[in-house]
Amino acid sequence: MSGTRITFHTGQDQQPEALARVVDHVRAQLSGTALADLTSARRPLFAGIGASFAALAVPVEVLRAHAVPAQRVLASEIEDGLAGFDTDVLVGVSQSGRSSETLAAFRASGAVRTAAVLNVTPSPLADLADVAVDLGNEPDSYASTIGFTATVVALDLVAGALAGRAGDAWDGIAGRLRTVRERAAATIEPLRARAAACVAADCVASGASRASAEEAALLLREVPRVPAAASATRNYLHGEMESAGNTLHLVFGDGREIGLARSLSDAGHLTLLVTTRDVEPGEHLGVVRLPDTEGPGPRVVLETAVVQELVQALSAERDVPVEAFVFANDDTKEGGVDPGDFAIASPELTTGS
Repeated sequence: MSGTRITFHTGQDQQPEALARVVDHVRAQLSGTALADLTSARRPLFAGIGASFAALAVPVEVLRAHAVPAQRVLASEIEDGLAGFDTDVLVGVSQSGRSSETLAAFRASGAVRTAAVLNVTPSPLADLADVAVDLGNEPDSYASTIGFTATVVALDLVAGALAGRAGDAWDGIAGRLRTVRERAAATIEPLRARAAACVAADCVASGASRASAEEAALLLREVPRVPAAASATRNYLHGEMESAGNTLHLVFGDGREIGLARSLSDAGHLTLLVTTRDVEPGEHLGVVRLPDTEGPGPRVVLETAVVQELVQALSAERDVPVEAFVFANDDTKEGGVDPGDFAIASPELTTGS
């Protein structure tokens, strides 16, 4: 079974209301007994692949801020078991619940308790998990919109429950999301032609915003087909930025990231800074200012809304249909590729087959 597929643009339009639903849906699950037997976990290990792995930067940051040791790992790295990992609960994330690597990790987890965070139910991952938290079978696009941001919502709430956090910062997310999308569109429009001509993109962030940078690199590859890479801020400063040249730089953050964005743009490199600070834009520097937010989860959702607006604009400018995926790997999902999914993603590739 797969969730309902919608177009990327529809996902953007429906995202504010969808996230409000997901907040309520996940809160309700966590207010019951869903995680009662996991609240004693003190060494959680989060596993996922692709966009799900990117999203895991959020719960790791939340838990570490509450002095709970947490780490994330690619699910493919633990397909043979958890030897070498000191963990008392494995949290696997897969929007479809069919990611082959995450399923393999769960099957090899031994006596360690397992929790799944997913969108589609029923699904194989939910069947394997001791506890499952779902998003409510929300419709999503093939290059994920709602699925990714809703996963961030759920992971933030799950991490908050594991950490014993009092409350959360998700109230009003729909309105903030609409505001940021409008700001992003206004900033990106005058930059889109130049950005579309760039040969590559670097996406840079620190902390939980690494989720935004990694998702940005993935969407830039998937949607407008721009070669892109994600880097941690301090690592980027240690030599990685030296390759700048006809490159789009997408920088998320309020600290050293602001100086980095200025250094790049002052040198003539096109840079888009996503920040809560009041930073003056320039000839080579676009700035999307985010509303002040509490907690890393809501911030990552707002940053991702900027990314979605960017890739939509670049796809149009580069004349690459947003849904036009090229490759359908049949070993990344248990049961293979759903032809219905790929049909909406790449209609021009399937009509002649």
